[in-house]
Amino acid sequence: MDYDVIVVGGGASGLICAGTAASRGLSVLLLEKMHMPARKLRISGKGRCNITNIAPKHDFMQHIGPDSRFLYNAFGTFFSEELLNLFDSIGIKTVTEQGGRVFPESGKATEVVDALLSWTQKNGVHLRCNTIAQDIVVENGKVTGIVTTARERIVSNSVVIATGGLSYPATGSTGDGYRIARKAGHTVHPLRPMLVPLLSNDTFIKYLDGLHLKNISVSVFIDGIRKHDLFGELEFMENALTGPVILSLSRKIIDEVQAKKKIVFHLDLKPALDHAKLDARLLRDLNNMGKESFYVLLRGLLPSQLIPVFAGLLQISNEKKCSQITAEQRKKIAGLLRDFPININGHRDYNEAIITGGGVSLREIHPGTMESKLIKNLYFTGEILDLDADTGGYNLQIAFSTGYLAGISVQKPIQ
Repeated sequence: MDYDVIVVGGGASGLICAGTAASRGLSVLLLEKMHMPARKLRISGKGRCNITNIAPKHDFMQHIGPDSRFLYNAFGTFFSEELLNLFDSIGIKTVTEQGGRVFPESGKATEVVDALLSWTQKNGVHLRCNTIAQDIVVENGKVTGIVTTARERIVSNSVVIATGGLSYPATGSTGDGYRIARKAGHTVHPLRPMLVPLLSNDTFIKYLDGLHLKNISVSVFIDGIRKHDLFGELEFMENALTGPVILSLSRKIIDEVQAKKKIVFHLDLKPALDHAKLDARLLRDLNNMGKESFYVLLRGLLPSQLIPVFAGLLQISNEKKCSQITAEQRKKIAGLLRDFPININGHRDYNEAIITGGGVSLREIHPGTMESKLIKNLYFTGEILDLDADTGGYNLQIAFSTGYLAGISVQKPIQ
């Protein structure tokens, strides 16, 4: 059977693209390499699926790189409001949480996937799982179909590559689309894991495994120069750091991490207090708790898991009386509270990266349609493009918006 459109990849972008194209009366084949579609979407947002973010468009685009301007047309056509209207129409009720992040009301990513699959099927999309696209077929500068790894040729007027990136390869994101893009003559900018936990070789990190810190500020120094500052939450792992602040910072410094530059994170554990207020609090507590141990003082300042590490770095015994803490030691306590250094020496791999940085060059894609500038009727959407964003629903909106734009742009063959 011949099709008007073949969409390769059954993730967020592919589902929206296929369903949209089919709603226009086009015959659509959706190819998925795994035994079920949208496996990555099913685990997104720790299984809750952060669908989008309701930040105003200008603010939203500040979270995207390397060239958010490419998305003007896609966002102008289908942005968060249109996405939420679509979801409401197919039975997905949503809630908005801190930071403008939008989740399904049920808190279940599987509800989003099931509703999208039902919507595509009602629109007439033909879904084929366990089918891998090996290559596209191009004749006279125009795509005419695909060839599967089983050497089956499927004829189509248009092909949309929505195969995702390299992150979470167990879900099927193994870079198939990049290979197809390169073979078609497209430039693929260097790929690297993004929104990924960062490694530290500081010996104390292993003692903080599982510790979750809220409302802290992180300053990033690269080769001794302050480059970035971010406020929020982070979490310690056995030999790494993760959490919203760390994942977002990983986007900004991943190239420097890979280049093995000297990177130090300086944590301000008491950002709500300036130096004078913090010193006044310490002085007051030390006077009021003169007979108590240093450990008791720290218990009022820090999570219990952090206290032994903190005291060890200060080289002050937990049993020392507060009345015995000198002015110089008080200064060191305040200094470490405001500047807790952690060395960064690497990052986790694609198995733990939320997205992939790099991808198909935006200069080779028409921003108004997502069509290739090199091959007619070939489209690229979602994570395969050289676009990435912070955590908070931004990346899924990119996938949905570019997928929708391709879905309304693909055309029926001229009879």
